[in-house]
Amino acid sequence: MRINRRGFLGWSASALAMAALPKFALAATSAEDTRFLLVLLRGGLDGLHALQPVGDPAFPALRGAFAASPGQVAARPLNADFALHGKLGFLATLYGRGQLLPVVAVAPPYRQRSHFEAQDCVENGTTGGGGTTGWLNRCVAALPGGRGVSISAVMPLAMRGPAPVETWSPPLGNRIDPILWQQLQVLYAADPVLAPTFAAIDVDMAGMRASPGGAGLRLPQAMAAAARFMADPHGPRIGFVEDTGWDTHSGQLAVLDRKLAELDAGLQAFHDGAQPVWPRTVVAIVTEFGRTAAINGTGGTDHGTGGVAFLAGGAVAGGRVGGDWPGLARAQLNEGRDLRATTDLRALFKGVLASHLGLAPDVLARQIFPDSAAVAPMSGLVRAG
Repeated sequence: MRINRRGFLGWSASALAMAALPKFALAATSAEDTRFLLVLLRGGLDGLHALQPVGDPAFPALRGAFAASPGQVAARPLNADFALHGKLGFLATLYGRGQLLPVVAVAPPYRQRSHFEAQDCVENGTTGGGGTTGWLNRCVAALPGGRGVSISAVMPLAMRGPAPVETWSPPLGNRIDPILWQQLQVLYAADPVLAPTFAAIDVDMAGMRASPGGAGLRLPQAMAAAARFMADPHGPRIGFVEDTGWDTHSGQLAVLDRKLAELDAGLQAFHDGAQPVWPRTVVAIVTEFGRTAAINGTGGTDHGTGGVAFLAGGAVAGGRVGGDWPGLARAQLNEGRDLRATTDLRALFKGVLASHLGLAPDVLARQIFPDSAAVAPMSGLVRAG
């Protein structure tokens, strides 16, 4: 296989960076230790696009033509009611193995539509904002000898607190943000002067995206780094990865084609790199809220309520779709516009932490998620034994 100069330099930088990952100085751990990784997709993933409710009678009128737009990869049916977006091939493979569990109509207790407030709610783990510590840090503190790792440039709220957490950020070049680039292409597509220029430059952009160090590989690189940390027998049990660019008010088809492919590649990178611990790992992929049920006038969706979460891992009791589907008929929608949330995101988190990490109900209700005594943990998320 030929490797050009750009590809070689990108690969070399990535390889050297991964080799330089610091080791965690921990006491020896049991082979039975479990791992939990939280992946936060910032911006509001459109759950109706990622996991299409093809069996809902209202779906064809709301989304059918949009989902089947020219150039869209055919969706991947999971059952008679739901299909994964065509770019989520590895997620579909995990579903077939019983290692992927999509959970529908989930949302944090926050019910407004501000990105920042909703993300704070997801990360702080309470019903109100203003918290200074995150529930993942409180989770680390509750585990004997617990440590965490955050693959991020700065410590996210979810991991802030007194418990020991390390941060690591992949080295990324100062390249043009691919989502911004796509939006500019759409904006100037009809301009007789700028359109050809954008098309010519995009050839070089495509080359950068194809290289291992390219701008389009941020999430896969971060997930590979998380795997390297968490697969270490002396490594952290709790991890956090974040990704931006999921706010799709316009040009959603092109943007989510790219982003969902990155998510799929990222989960595969973690799976491949974390093989020693994959059988006892749960990865939770979440976002701060869903999107509107209807497509807006610019080919996108606006801030909504109910969304989708994905649980993946060898410890997940998958191969099915979880949650309580509320329906897409107008009378069933929240405020006549959004998918109604039927599951508090904290119920999903509590279910995983209880059955997978062995945290007691009172610890979950008082320490990890204060004021959540009325939120019962979801059951059946993790394989028995």
